[in-house]
Amino acid sequence: MADYDFDAIVIGSGVSGGWAAKELTEKGMKVLMLERGRMVEHQTDYTTEGKGPWELPFRGTMPPAEVERDYFMARWGGAANTAQTHFYSNDRLNPFDYEGSKPFRWVRPDQVGGKSLIWGRVALRWSKLDFEANARDGHGSPWPVSYDEIAPWYSYVEKYAGIAGSRENLPQLPDGEFQPPHPMNVAELWMKERLEKAMPGRKLIPTRTANMTEDKPEQGRTRCQNRNQCARGCSFGAYFSTQAVTLPAAMATNNLTLLSDQVVTNLEYDPKTKRVTGVRVVDANTKLAKVYRSRIVFLCASAMASTQILLNSRLPGSSQSFANSSGLLGRYIMDHAFRTYFWGQIPDGELDPYITYGRRPNGVYIPRFRNLNGQDADADFVRGYGMQGAAGRGPAAAIGIGAAMKEGLREYGPWTARFTTFAECLPYADNTLTLHPGKVDRFGVPLNVFNVTFRDNEMKLLRDSAIQGQKMLRAAGLVNVGSSSEEHVPGDAIHEMGGAVMGADPRRSVVNRWSQAHDALNLYVTDGAQMASTSCVNPSMTFMAFTARAADHAVKQVKAGAL
Repeated sequence: MADYDFDAIVIGSGVSGGWAAKELTEKGMKVLMLERGRMVEHQTDYTTEGKGPWELPFRGTMPPAEVERDYFMARWGGAANTAQTHFYSNDRLNPFDYEGSKPFRWVRPDQVGGKSLIWGRVALRWSKLDFEANARDGHGSPWPVSYDEIAPWYSYVEKYAGIAGSRENLPQLPDGEFQPPHPMNVAELWMKERLEKAMPGRKLIPTRTANMTEDKPEQGRTRCQNRNQCARGCSFGAYFSTQAVTLPAAMATNNLTLLSDQVVTNLEYDPKTKRVTGVRVVDANTKLAKVYRSRIVFLCASAMASTQILLNSRLPGSSQSFANSSGLLGRYIMDHAFRTYFWGQIPDGELDPYITYGRRPNGVYIPRFRNLNGQDADADFVRGYGMQGAAGRGPAAAIGIGAAMKEGLREYGPWTARFTTFAECLPYADNTLTLHPGKVDRFGVPLNVFNVTFRDNEMKLLRDSAIQGQKMLRAAGLVNVGSSSEEHVPGDAIHEMGGAVMGADPRRSVVNRWSQAHDALNLYVTDGAQMASTSCVNPSMTFMAFTARAADHAVKQVKAGAL
């Protein structure tokens, strides 16, 4: 290590960064993890965990003026709730831009652990259908890897993380290494039986989730307590987060150095050796700059932040990024299209005696059923969507005043079900992220400028989902069925992907099949930036699998003397 400060540097501490640190340290490498946000200690720093609304500032609701001033983007992720505001970036202090009338909602965390502390925990594998989609219909760059190559790595991360789910034998939603699923409630089971009988091929299953149903004593983690306060942090370690799962493992090796409040501005690069030679950081508190050196670098800052760092990593004496020989760096920015809802009511008399207890951390899922075996004859769009939802029963509506109203509130209202669509976004080369030519942030980094829109195919997917969703609920016997669509802009789903897409051809992609930058083989980009398409399912498990795979490849390359 004479020429290096560390064997490897990991930039970012979220889902991908945590896995990179764990895998590299356990394989014997001395690793530096750099995180731009503040330190959050597991258990100690979950400051609102277990508190009731009466114990929270403003009973949990942030004043609108403060939201508009400081959290005008972060509110879409949940920052308007004072139970979890501290886990989000202040948007006023961390600005970005977008082109004209094309808004982008970039929701960012601001702490060690990144979005692993606040994610929705839906834990789904991609399928063969997803990895083959670009090559099949000609959108974007073909994936250079297959599902069969990634499947063992899905199994690897699932076993360690702890994923609860049911085995369904669905080609479009492969089974994994599951703990028992969180049980469906009586209303969901009622819907499942009737829907699957009335519409063969449609499935209603428990959501596969990174909330454990069995203990992992070897990791010091306990099964889910059904508090449904996951976004506040979980001292039980019941759901996957960097703090609960990967960081303790990395720390146990004594091979990890973790530095918080370190803003990575750019990567230094030697064009002669075609290698990254250093990582430049600015201390968020002192504003002092420093460069760290390592043999390999794992860029896991989140898709948009990683792309920003790469765009700002310029060739000596040039305005061009060293990682952009393809001209595709900052292109193919994607996010899932959603905010289309459908709902219905279970008829009175069907389940009146039944109620549900606890606060389950998940619900139910309707896997993709469109365009599975070629193009559906009645579909004027390509690819598909999945649907997340739940059934529940709350108190009856308050009627009247005084004693009569109070007595009425002792009764239950009807059983209702509500679902949200998550639709695939096609990769469009002109959905871009660029750097602002004249504006910089407080650390001297040019602001991100987004030029991203959903197109006709995404809108058709959402419209079809509303039609099909209502049709399914009616077929299952629900009444008072309806649907709605709210304003939806890219970034809203917080599943941003693209910017440094993977591909076999260096002329059509930024990283190769091992997540290595074509233009610097000692640089691995293993977060959402590398994604060449979006599928219609949560991408987090795919990030984990690709990261573990890339770490294994990197260490083997180092040992072979190739890096």
